[in-house]
Amino acid sequence: MLNIWAESIARFSTEEEIKKLDLAHARAIFQGDAIALDSLMDDDVTVNHPTNRIVKEKKELLDLIKQGIIRYTAFERFPETFLFFKDMVVVMGSETVVPAKGAPNAGKIIQRRYTNFWMKNNNRWSLTVRHANNVCPNM
Repeated sequence: MLNIWAESIARFSTEEEIKKLDLAHARAIFQGDAIALDSLMDDDVTVNHPTNRIVKEKKELLDLIKQGIIRYTAFERFPETFLFFKDMVVVMGSETVVPAKGAPNAGKIIQRRYTNFWMKNNNRWSLTVRHANNVCPNM
């Protein structure tokens, strides 16, 4: 019984840690904070980006942020589900974003679904895979 209780506490603790990292990632994107993003993402991060591109390099992703292509006037993330695996946590949820002037879809309120894969390497969690897609409005 104690073992189940200890596992439950550990899972809750890991979920809280990953939730903080996931929200810090959203905040860093919103603020255009390339330094924070660099520390949160794995060097081999791959993103299935909502602009219908697969970005396979951290440098390319950080360059898009530095160039202002990825910029928002509003960004809210709502983590909903956490799936636990050995040295990996998958987070699924929704996002509401408003791209800034000069970015694709500038000024529009966009609803998204996202999935983030956080992996633990050398005792450190980092975002390794991300998929975000825009939700089409009901017709």
